[in-house]
Amino acid sequence: MALHKLQMDDFHNDSYKLIAIHCRLEDYRLAYLLNKHLGLKLARTEKDLDFKYLQSSYSMFEWDNETEYVLWNLISNVCKKEEDSLYSSGTLFNTSEKVLKTFHLIPEHKKVDYFIKISDEIQNVDETYILKRLQAIPQVITSYAVNPLKIKSKDHLIF
Repeated sequence: MALHKLQMDDFHNDSYKLIAIHCRLEDYRLAYLLNKHLGLKLARTEKDLDFKYLQSSYSMFEWDNETEYVLWNLISNVCKKEEDSLYSSGTLFNTSEKVLKTFHLIPEHKKVDYFIKISDEIQNVDETYILKRLQAIPQVITSYAVNPLKIKSKDHLIF
């Protein structure tokens, strides 16, 4: 009898484009500028992208362009949380200090502030045009395309 082994990649063949953005703006300001310069209608989702095992959450904006069959997502790559620091017992002063911890959605790209995920069914999105429009925004430091197949933690982008 023949043995057939199925891989998880056989079932998940999601085609999307991924654009990295370096920008020091708050997420709502960047979403506004993207809406203005790219003609999008990004709106904040009710729930953030949440990873309980990492204890981190990432803001997310979404627009489903039903006329062109394109789903746009703006996802924050950085989550900063304030936590109690660990200190040894028996110290002279018994004070608790807060430590700011930083988590990243895609750890391979720690310097990236935001990602734009473009899920298009019929492959009609012009990536070079989007990159040119992003470079025209003065507040955006830089932006570039990222190959999603080369990312080790691409499972974090499934939502």
